[in-house]
Formats: sequence, structure tokens, C-alpha cells
Amino acid sequence: MGGFDRPVYVHGPEGAGDLVFVVEQQGRVKVMRGDRKLRGAFLNIAGRVSCCGERGLLSIAFPDFDRDRRFYVYFTDDQGDIRVVEYKRKRGKLKAAEGSARDILEIDHSRFSNHNGGQLQFGPDGLLYVGTGDGGGANDPDGNAQDRGSLLGKLLRINPLRARDGRPYAVPGSNPYAGGRGRDEIYARGLRNPWRFAFDKRRIVIADVGQDRVEEVNYETLRGARGANFGWDAFEGNALIEPPAPSSHARPIHTYTHAGGACSITGGYIVRDPGLGPLRGRYVYGDLCVGELRSFKPRLGGARDDGALGLPRIASLTSFGIDDRRHLYVASLGGGVWRFVRR
Repeated sequence: MGGFDRPVYVHGPEGAGDLVFVVEQQGRVKVMRGDRKLRGAFLNIAGRVSCCGERGLLSIAFPDFDRDRRFYVYFTDDQGDIRVVEYKRKRGKLKAAEGSARDILEIDHSRFSNHNGGQLQFGPDGLLYVGTGDGGGANDPDGNAQDRGSLLGKLLRINPLRARDGRPYAVPGSNPYAGGRGRDEIYARGLRNPWRFAFDKRRIVIADVGQDRVEEVNYETLRGARGANFGWDAFEGNALIEPPAPSSHARPIHTYTHAGGACSITGGYIVRDPGLGPLRGRYVYGDLCVGELRSFKPRLGGARDDGALGLPRIASLTSFGIDDRRHLYVASLGGGVWRFVRR
């Protein structure tokens, strides 16, 4: 389906049936019901959002679509800083309630305009995970990704459904640095720009955008990701580019170079749609600049059987998505959103 304006994220929350939410970079969220785009905007915060390039309204997450009217968005504000904000749906309507905004998290990101991360998602433990970029610039000039005192270049984990200790969210006591060993919110570190990540049961797949040579995919159990160091900015992929190396780090299960015009990985999902046959259990991903759709079999010890799907290329491929029925979607910055079907 076409007709969207710079779509960058697609999400059909559990319990939403055939509803799919499409995030437009300038600050609007539209809704599809099946293959039909509904009129109007579910949310319009264009006045709060700085766009475009790597900035904008970048993702949306729902804790429990059936029983909870709250939802959360991730965007860069008019100063370029990262914000996570809670809103509520109007009762009985597919529209955000005016005046319902509640600020959850603000992270300074004013020095550079790139590497904003971009995704939040509720995990299988019911907590909100947030992927942040390293703050921008080449080679992480401020050293944020390795710094336990910075929220940049990290995977964060919080509970926004509860306020605690003077904050608009609670921090799980099981977070690895909670209690004074670093920022309480950090779950994993050493990421450059985790534009997209996904959960599959109790595992997580993080596609981390590389600098100028290598793109990577990290795959861990949730327990294994707790306190993990994914290596940036010492490592780009498996290559040591800025010594010294950390004493230990989690290595990617898959990498690829920028040969052939590739530039930026767009992470996807492990396919669980029974209608997609041979793709079931495979991780589908692509690249912003090349647009070729690919997949591999994810394994903790390393990916296997990587290859092209043989489908038409998607120009300016920005995101994948799944819905309540496990259907898989893909979006283009040019305005198109498509669902994978088996023919």
C-alpha cells in the first residue's frame, strides 16, 4: 500500500487484530485496517518533532492494546534531543487523547544530528526496551557507547507503567548496573546505532548500523544480553578499529560489508507467520541503500544460510514490521508499505 509520507516504522500490537500503525517521520502515526488506510491521523505531534535525515518520530509501542489505553513514542524534539513520551488513546476511538502526553525519558543529543537509535518495544517480560544511538559523529568522539554513565549507545530497560524514586518510570532491580554501578536504566552497551531490534520469544535480535565498512546483527537470549557489551567503538563488526579492545564483548552472529553500495542495515524479524512457509524461523533484513531483501537462520553461535529472497528491491528500505497475526511488513521512505504473502 502506498500513500504514506516517509514511513519509518510499522507495528501491529498484540491484541489489535487487523490494525497496523504506520509511523511517519515528520511526526504522524497513521492506521491501516487490513489493506485499507484509515482517514486522519492516530497521532500528530509534528510540532514537537525535528525532522528529517536521521531525526524524526521513529517508533511506537503499546504495553497491552486490549486492556491499556497507554502507548509510547520515540522521537527527536526541536532541540534534537531524544524523547520517550507516553500518550493515551481516546476511549473507544482510534485517536490519541489531547492533553494526555506524559514525558518519560529525555536524553541530550544536541551535538550531532545522526545516530539517534530509534526504537522502543515491550519485551516478553513486560518491560520497555529502548535502543539509543551513540550520540553521532565518527568513531563515537564522546565515548558514549562504552560509558556506563551515559544512556547513549545502549539498550535501555525501564517500566514506564510505574513511577518510582521521583522518576516517571521504575527501573528493574535486575538491570546490570542498577544500584550505583552505572546508569540504572542500562541493559546492554557498546552499540553504535541500533536502528531496529526485535524479540523472538525470550531472545533479542539487534541490527546495529556500522560506520563506513561493516554492518552487523547481534543475537542473544535476554539473559545473555543483560550486561552485554557489543563492542562499539572498539569494534566495527569483528574488526578491531580503535584499541584497546574491551576485556570481553558479545560478537555479532552476522556481518556484511559495504561492497556493492550497501550502507546501513535495516533490521527485521524472525518470521513466525505460518503462511510464509520456507521463511518460517528465518531472520529477514535488508539495507537502506541497496534495498535487497535477505534472510538467514539465526543461531547463538552464528548465522547460517544467508541469502537473497529473490524479491523486488525496496528503495530506501526503512523498516520491517509484524502485526497481531504474525504477518510481516516492509516499508520504504518513498511512501510504500507492503505485506509479505506467499504465492
